[in-house]
Amino acid sequence: MGKTFVAGVGMTEFIKPRGLVEYEDMGCEAAVKALLDAGITYDEVQYAVAAFCYGDSCSGQRALYQLGMTGIPIMNVNNNCSTGSTAIYNARTLIASGAFDCVLCLGFEKMERGSLGSKWGDRTNPIAQLGRMMFETKEASNGPLACQLFANAGVEYCDKTGGSYDSMAKIAEVNHRHSAKNPYSQFKDVYTFDQVKGSPAIHGPVTKLQCCPTSDGAAAAVLVSERFLEKHPELKNQAIEIAGQHMTTDTPKTFSTSSMDLVGYDMSQKAAKAAFAEARLTPNDVQVVEVHDCFAPNELITIDALGLCEPGNACEFVLKGDNTYGGKYVINPSGGLISKGHPLGATGLAQCAELVWHLRGWATNRAVPNTRNALQHNIGLGGAVVVSVYRRSDGSTAPQSLKDGNDGRSRLGYNPAVEAHPITKEMLQKVQARDHSDYMFKGSKMFKDAQL
Repeated sequence: MGKTFVAGVGMTEFIKPRGLVEYEDMGCEAAVKALLDAGITYDEVQYAVAAFCYGDSCSGQRALYQLGMTGIPIMNVNNNCSTGSTAIYNARTLIASGAFDCVLCLGFEKMERGSLGSKWGDRTNPIAQLGRMMFETKEASNGPLACQLFANAGVEYCDKTGGSYDSMAKIAEVNHRHSAKNPYSQFKDVYTFDQVKGSPAIHGPVTKLQCCPTSDGAAAAVLVSERFLEKHPELKNQAIEIAGQHMTTDTPKTFSTSSMDLVGYDMSQKAAKAAFAEARLTPNDVQVVEVHDCFAPNELITIDALGLCEPGNACEFVLKGDNTYGGKYVINPSGGLISKGHPLGATGLAQCAELVWHLRGWATNRAVPNTRNALQHNIGLGGAVVVSVYRRSDGSTAPQSLKDGNDGRSRLGYNPAVEAHPITKEMLQKVQARDHSDYMFKGSKMFKDAQL
């Protein structure tokens, strides 16, 4: 199987869902940044995967046609909260098979305010069985269904291992603190442990500040083959290898009596073992981790499932500070979903961007010493999980000090890991395909003057 590399990444700021930005504009911004970072135009993209959960069919085409109408295949995917990393998984599979050398992954979401709910009342909800199983074994509350599912899993983990519920509040405190240094985060306020624990209760010990918000936003990544890199040697100093990756869907164990398996503990554990095996690495070889913390209890059980701590020891691991700077790992330096935000289709690609920046040494305001390998976990109920292991292509440690060079920073005009800027017409024009239609911008709010 051929190697696959991330050559370019880009994202928008994650914002509250207020209808201020159209999905196609967010998607275009993220894609332009990723293409500029990779130093290519849309003409070189042979295949695209668009990731979103809420929206009409062919929304990916609507966003990408602004870059060009080159006739390439565009695949639209939806795998609940793991949609973004599902796009990456599809792209890597295509590249590894030799079918394509350059694939663009684009994730975006325009969401509604409030907790998630079903959009269709006339058909079966894909996670209805999860809710039915939970209500057969646990006492229901008025909290959102997803929060109840994950909160029950966290409580079960703590009760089984003798751990403290405080570990969940500690996770949220850490992630809110991390997000203050991420320019793309929806929330940058820092909260104390007591403030997190004392915020309004949602379900059991889980409080409001332990829950992710709904968000609008987009993120993108350009994935390329080794053959593509040979033709573009200037990208080798910034290309990051996806050394191992695995997608797992639900097993019969999901519908056991365990609240942890109901939200994917078993799935995550299987995917992690397979991804590490492919990469020929172990959890001890990783320095930076992006975990799907839609709710703090999910991060707690996932730390255990991924093998980041000794079995049954995640609570002590967190309370000891092994999930933040100065500990064994830095988990969610981006702020995670809890504070960075969670636009469903963009989440997995935003996690990818964060880890790529760390491995390049670009995340200078939140750098993790001696970064050589990184781990990504992205899960969606209903269900699917994707676990990915990233490493520097040269096997070296990410540089601690950066020199100005011919890389994505020079093409963008700033360091995207520490600064968030909108795109300009000039940036768009640099990456547009030769064959494009400015008609696609009619009615766009991206630029004051839509005439390009």
